[in-house]
Amino acid sequence: MLVSALVVSLTVVALPALAAAGPLIDGPAIVEPDATLIVAGKRVALDGVHVPAGGRHCDTAVSPPRCGSRAALAFESKIQGFADPTPASQVAANVQRLGVAGLGLVDAEGKPLVATPGMPPLAGRLKDAIAKLPAAERGIVDLYLGANEAPTMAFVAPVFGIQSDRSASSALGLIVGLKIVGKDLYGRLAQPGETEKTAETYLVRQNGPNVEYLSPLADGTQPLKRALALDTPALDAAHVLKNGGAFAIRADHAGDEVLVVGRTLAAVPWMLVRKVARREALADTDDRLTTMLAVFLLLIGVVTVTLVAVWRHGTSLRAAAAAERFRIAAERFQNLGKFLRVVTDGQPTAIAALDAAGHYTFANKAAAAGSDLEPDDLRGKSMAAVMGPVKAKIYEEVNKQVLAKQTPLQSTNSFEEDAGTRIYHSDHIPLQGDRDHPPGVLMVVEDITDLVSERQRRERTLRQLVSTLVTFVDRRDPYSANHSTRVAEVARAIAQEMSLNDVDVRTVDIAGNLMNLGKLLVPRAVLTKTTNLSEDELKLIRNSVLTSADLIDGIEFDGPVVATIRQIQEHWDGTGSPKGLKGEDILVPARVVAVANAFVGMVSARAYRAGVPFDKACSILTAEAGTKFDRRAVSAFVNYVENRGGRSAWAKYAERPAA
Repeated sequence: MLVSALVVSLTVVALPALAAAGPLIDGPAIVEPDATLIVAGKRVALDGVHVPAGGRHCDTAVSPPRCGSRAALAFESKIQGFADPTPASQVAANVQRLGVAGLGLVDAEGKPLVATPGMPPLAGRLKDAIAKLPAAERGIVDLYLGANEAPTMAFVAPVFGIQSDRSASSALGLIVGLKIVGKDLYGRLAQPGETEKTAETYLVRQNGPNVEYLSPLADGTQPLKRALALDTPALDAAHVLKNGGAFAIRADHAGDEVLVVGRTLAAVPWMLVRKVARREALADTDDRLTTMLAVFLLLIGVVTVTLVAVWRHGTSLRAAAAAERFRIAAERFQNLGKFLRVVTDGQPTAIAALDAAGHYTFANKAAAAGSDLEPDDLRGKSMAAVMGPVKAKIYEEVNKQVLAKQTPLQSTNSFEEDAGTRIYHSDHIPLQGDRDHPPGVLMVVEDITDLVSERQRRERTLRQLVSTLVTFVDRRDPYSANHSTRVAEVARAIAQEMSLNDVDVRTVDIAGNLMNLGKLLVPRAVLTKTTNLSEDELKLIRNSVLTSADLIDGIEFDGPVVATIRQIQEHWDGTGSPKGLKGEDILVPARVVAVANAFVGMVSARAYRAGVPFDKACSILTAEAGTKFDRRAVSAFVNYVENRGGRSAWAKYAERPAA
């Protein structure tokens, strides 16, 4: 509604139709009634000239009366409003007063021919502006500050030699009119029936990067005396110029928030701006909003009071019920704490919770054992004060990693104690923080000294048993003595070069030692035969590997020893035996032992032949990588031979055994 009112009140300023024309040539001239000027016998068309009755005009204000072109021009300037408004005054010197308005006639080259007494010279900025106007067309020189700092406009009309020919070649000159812009223009900006005290209408234009104010402002600023940058933030005039007069809320030249709307004026590069202070324009709306807000707040207050009354009415009942529930919950929590204490204290392992700084927040009896303190007394103490600086430093490092990664970690460490070396396995689990407890780590520490000792004893027993069996096999096959031991040694080196885990390393070691155990069931005559073996004899020796797996199938190993032995003869491309496994379907330990077995078999000397040189053996294995053998296992083997000292460590394999 407000926007509509602004648009309706925005009045298009109808600029006065200022015609600049008249007979301006000195000398004999006759102004005819048909608006032509006869000069030296030539008829010249004057576009839009006022011609008095009878065709000729005489200026009777002078004595003696003058008739002719200058008098006609002076008469025309008076009736059209181009006369100099400054009253003539006598100057006590031979100095001509400089005029500010009037009419003048110039030729085609821009040289002045005749002008009214108040007409200033056509020079400087005015001359340049007239020169830029289109030839043989009417034009306007936009508002500028004239000689007396008054807003001035210039109007130009062509003079043609032939009235019907309005081309540039027919133009003989220009009629130039200068007029002081005053109340006849600015007075039209006033809005009849204006009621808003802060409403204002003014003219603006864009001049390069600036906004120029063309009309007087309400704060007393005179026309063309104020200019602001076009990029002034939220400037109302800049918004109107950029958006064609669209309605908006912006700030005026004084920085006050206003409602603004504008309109483009025809024939001139001006914008008509209409603005009114926001505080005045929206006063009624703000009053209604304030009233609505007050009513709304009052309603909220009434509802709040009602709710408080209802709440207080039921508070006593709810409070009593809540107190009873709290008592029951407290008892349950206390009982749960006791139950948790019973459960943790009943565990043989040490259980403790620590914060990020390494201080205890919980501990069971096993965690407090040896510290001469009760579990509850450990709360708030550091690990160094309870278990000593050596253990505390190791466990604190693990706890820092757990808190940083927020993932559980395990650690196995041995410590020298009064009773000797003890081995502890610890699980470190991250604890999420809550309102009452900061983030921390739950540590579960178990003494595995006895378990490790028992495992080591079992491994020694197993190693002795394997060594005994290998020795027994070597005695039955003197030509392949130490073959199993050497395969195990090479396989272990390859596995470590591939960074396999400890279980896989132990698996290749045991599988390499036991792979020839099945030769115990092969007749000695076949094993010691120095002539070519028959097909059945070759098959019997090949199958001895599978027989080895069958013989130890019931023994429990840490790793897949039996499966590894069964897959030693499988090939990477699926052409092996016994199941034709392919690629990743073959166990990694089996791929490693297969490479080691092939290498030892090639480089080891026999009583009846010499061993293959290391370089040739490496070339054969490399050539068969990706078909018969795993390429990664072959690469690890070759790297160990060339860069890890394998060539010198295994050079003894080429020595010929005693006959």
